[in-house]
Amino acid sequence: MLIMLGMMLISIFIGVQWDKYPALKAGVHRVLDPTFGALINWNIYAGMILIVLVINLAFTGIQKLTIDPEQLKLMKEKQKFYQEEMKNHRENPIKLKEIQMKQMAEFPEMFSKNFEIFMKPLLFTSIPIILFFRWFSDYFTALGDPKFFGFMSWFWVYLIASIFISGPIRKIYKM
Repeated sequence: MLIMLGMMLISIFIGVQWDKYPALKAGVHRVLDPTFGALINWNIYAGMILIVLVINLAFTGIQKLTIDPEQLKLMKEKQKFYQEEMKNHRENPIKLKEIQMKQMAEFPEMFSKNFEIFMKPLLFTSIPIILFFRWFSDYFTALGDPKFFGFMSWFWVYLIASIFISGPIRKIYKM
C-alpha cells in the first residue's frame, strides 16, 4: 500500500512539476517526438488511433502479467456463490440476513485482495501514463491545439478511442 501511495505521489509530482524539470521534459520529447509525433504528423487521425492502440496493448499486457488470475477467479466465485445463496433464500429473511452477515464479515479481506489485484498494474503504468499525457498536451499545443472532427481535443479522442480499443484487446489477452 505504501509503495502504491509512493508511486501515485511521484506521478502527481511529475505531472505538476513537468515544466520545472526541462531535462525530464526534453528526454520524453526526445523519445516520443520522432516516434509517436511522427505518426501524428503523418496523419493526425490514424496516428492518434495507432498511438492509442499501442498504449492500450502495452498497458493491458502489463495488467495481464501483474494480475493473479487464480485470485481473481476465487473472488468472482465467492461473489457468485453469495449472490446465488441470497437469490435462493430471498423468501427467508432470517437465512438471507445470515448470508449477508457472512458476506459482510469477509468484506474487509475481499476489499484488500481486490485492491491488491487491481492496483498492482498501476505501479507500472501510473508514471508512463502521466508522461504520455504531458507529452500529448505539449505536442498538441505546439500544433496549435487542433480539434478532432472540428470540436474534440486530443484528450477526448484518446479517451473515446481507448474505450473502443480496449475491449477487443482485452479479448485478445483473454482478460
